[in-house]
Amino acid sequence: PSLVISQAAEVLINATNQSMDSWDQSPSATIIEIKLIEWLRAQVGYGAGDAGVFTSGGTQSNMMGLMLARDAFFARRGHSIQQDGLPGDIRQYKVLCSENAHFSVQKNMALMGLGYRSVTLVKTDEFARMDVADLKAKIAEAQANGEQIMAIVATAGTTDAGAIDPLREIAAVAAEHQIWLHVDAAWGGALLMSEKYRDRLDGIDLVDSITLDFHKQFFQTISCGAFLLKEARHYELMRYQAAYLNSEFDEEHGVPNLVSKSLQTTRRFDALKLWMGLEALGQKQYAEIIDHGVTMALNVADYVATQPTLELVMQPQLASVLFRSRPQQMAGSDDAAIALLNQRVGDALLASGRANVGVTEHNSVTCLKLTLLNPIVTLEDVKVLLSLVERTAQELLAQ
Repeated sequence: PSLVISQAAEVLINATNQSMDSWDQSPSATIIEIKLIEWLRAQVGYGAGDAGVFTSGGTQSNMMGLMLARDAFFARRGHSIQQDGLPGDIRQYKVLCSENAHFSVQKNMALMGLGYRSVTLVKTDEFARMDVADLKAKIAEAQANGEQIMAIVATAGTTDAGAIDPLREIAAVAAEHQIWLHVDAAWGGALLMSEKYRDRLDGIDLVDSITLDFHKQFFQTISCGAFLLKEARHYELMRYQAAYLNSEFDEEHGVPNLVSKSLQTTRRFDALKLWMGLEALGQKQYAEIIDHGVTMALNVADYVATQPTLELVMQPQLASVLFRSRPQQMAGSDDAAIALLNQRVGDALLASGRANVGVTEHNSVTCLKLTLLNPIVTLEDVKVLLSLVERTAQELLAQ
């Protein structure tokens, strides 16, 4: 759900119709965005500064992280991507991410001209997190093959399992090999405000760039995301100057320049939504509703584990629960039959209009997914839904 205050902010954004590409079009909006970026950097543990920008969401923020990682990699080798484009033989350049990373990593590498083949997948552990031992092995293998690694992409909150990669350990590996580390925290970044679960993001202050997405667990209307950059100097790699937007005169006189921080030119004042949300709720209440989702997921997981006809697929790390229906009369059935039943349960619930329970795969296991973001949902509410899942499974088996 989105906050009512965010919906109200949308009205103001549309009514004022400011574009964030130049100071003269959006002076107050520019100041608010800069102040929010400074605040977000403080939550992460970055130093002072305003290196960051609001984006349309996770895919765009990931694109910026990968693009700057690529350009910084080649700049260190005396080659300017901005001026000269990609070098001749691009097959040797790689990006590493976990096998559970968001699909936008591959999508963005294709858009950047490096293709899917430039992405090497690192194995994950039993908790769906990047396996650091395999990360080290993949780096060694790449070096032995004459390949060069431009970036590592860690994930703080995978789409299905909500898994958070061991950021501090990965950061140590990246630092040892002088590799850019980007963290996709579109899903899990909200834990920056958590009072109970903030430590799950341990090490996030060590990374080079971060993706945040406020239309997820920050409860903002779509679209509203951000990209944070640890060192502002890297923005020179994408800087472009247009006299009518960011003239040298303006920059020399300290006029804020956001257009050089963004892939977009015309851009909405989406920062207003987060600003109004923080003003209305305050950090403490925001922390409470974020914590509620994670705590609810843990409570639901405990309940599922006690039910003879349900099976918990893995322990939650964020506000999502992966489970599957496993009726007792299917005790001897193979995984294919159980997978088909769960797919049919999800389809039947959606077709009936009674519930929308996600169907996904985790480690080749077809399962059902609950995303528990509603800040007023109770365990009793979820028990009713789970009873409906069990009843639907029985109805399908009886057909």
